[in-house]
Amino acid sequence: MLQRDAAPHTGRQSATLELLAARPETATGFLAQFRLRMDNNSVLKEQVISLVMSEYGPSTAGVTFHHRPSLPASDVIMPDGLLQKVTDHTVGIATHRASLKQHGQHLKRGILLYGRPGTGKTHTVRHLLSQSEGSTAILLSGGSLARISEAARMARALQPSIVKVLDAMDGLDNDADVAFVLTTNRPDMLERALAQRPGRVDLAVEIPLPAHAERVRLLELYGRLVAFSPAALDAAAERTAGTTASFARELVRRAVVAAALDTTPVSDSHLAAAVEDLMADAETLTRSLLGSGTDAAGLPGPAFLGPGFPGPGFPQPGMPGPADSL
Repeated sequence: MLQRDAAPHTGRQSATLELLAARPETATGFLAQFRLRMDNNSVLKEQVISLVMSEYGPSTAGVTFHHRPSLPASDVIMPDGLLQKVTDHTVGIATHRASLKQHGQHLKRGILLYGRPGTGKTHTVRHLLSQSEGSTAILLSGGSLARISEAARMARALQPSIVKVLDAMDGLDNDADVAFVLTTNRPDMLERALAQRPGRVDLAVEIPLPAHAERVRLLELYGRLVAFSPAALDAAAERTAGTTASFARELVRRAVVAAALDTTPVSDSHLAAAVEDLMADAETLTRSLLGSGTDAAGLPGPAFLGPGFPGPGFPQPGMPGPADSL
């Protein structure tokens, strides 16, 4: 057996394993066992990784490891039952793989999360990753989307897995325990592709703008370290109809910043002032950037998991998340 690493300067783009045996069945059996051990003992198995592209070509591309996020369901504010529906389809199915296989049902599944920017798609995916302990998660965004085929091969080898992007789904057998999670701000751009290739995505879920009660809960969540009164939270939620989860977080941040500049404790008046400030006509562009208001619907959406996956490290709580991917 001869194992050699990649040597792009000599034309060998990937590592190779060469085997010489007296009988074909000996070589075949050895390679099958070798592949099985590679998959089962891989350093990538059960990790959260992203495939990285390099401007210097495929030979310098690599893998980045990320901490699996910890995000409880209580920190994801959605209409009742919606988060459970998404979690059951993505993570829950894997817990019943034996029963599904016994009854001849496939495990491969795809879910599309869509909605305006800032409604919580990235946050939802972060929660799914936190609930997928024991699964390999492969994240793609930006230039790394060119490595879709490689991600699909890895997902099959390291299953149970979570990955994303439409075209990669075609290369997997139905019994592969792989969940594809896609997010987009522009579902209209996907409709034709999905209609022409049925079976890729078997559940599409809209992450809607938060209703009044959900806006109150969002303000409570982001202001949990601030002593806003229930009346102030209710008034702020009433004034911010049509805004997103990102908007609620910015409201609280602005109130805290204003109090710091005043060198006074954060109070209800700071929250009310932040509402007036952000809802003013002069702040139309800011609201649009936060994914709120009617002008946000026409904004083009980025490509897997939310606004801008930064590559070297998984975003910390409160930071932008991995990129929405198509």
